[in-house]
Amino acid sequence: MDNILVVEDHDDTRIWWENHLGDVFPKASVFGAATLEEARILLCDGRFTLAILDINLPDGSGINLLKEITLNHPEMYSVICSIYDDDRHIFSSLRAGAKGYLLKDQPRKKQLVQLREIVHGQPPLSPGVARRILGYFSEGDMAQQHEARNYPPRLSHREEEVLTLIAKGYSRPEVTKLLGITLNTVSGYTKTIYQKLNISNRAEAVVEAVKLGLIDFDVE
Repeated sequence: MDNILVVEDHDDTRIWWENHLGDVFPKASVFGAATLEEARILLCDGRFTLAILDINLPDGSGINLLKEITLNHPEMYSVICSIYDDDRHIFSSLRAGAKGYLLKDQPRKKQLVQLREIVHGQPPLSPGVARRILGYFSEGDMAQQHEARNYPPRLSHREEEVLTLIAKGYSRPEVTKLLGITLNTVSGYTKTIYQKLNISNRAEAVVEAVKLGLIDFDVE
């Protein structure tokens, strides 16, 4: 294990990780970031083997950063460490590329033990998260569960951009100018998005954008 990135806005928690990850990975250098912006700067400046990411950050969602890491740094092993133990956050994180999910209410020393097992091929999962995953697959056919639980197919990065702008109220001509693409291309993306999400109008697009964490009514 080489460099490790910890993205956590609570100072005490971030400092604890910085001080104790060396107990598990003695040869690693640990770098901390409190925001998405700080994390992106560190990712541009260096290579990381492991990333531990919080979800709720001051300037956005750690799941969005996770998507970027999965796309641009596929060799990195990413683990979510969060207070959220619901299906939406857990499965959104796994779909975005997380290879582990730890809950903050679990004792930190146990989290370290689980992280140590990465080198043996064991994904770090808190017991409650593991139970949810097992329960999800034990309830029936995966495709049926996907539909019943409203987990839409993964959108491409460009499709997410188009959906975000549509959900924010931009017209298709405005989307073309903002993204620098043609009106026909925007129309094609919109059709694909609506098909993937099984929706038919802008109101439904807003709902799906919120579910995917692309917009937040509290801040938009």
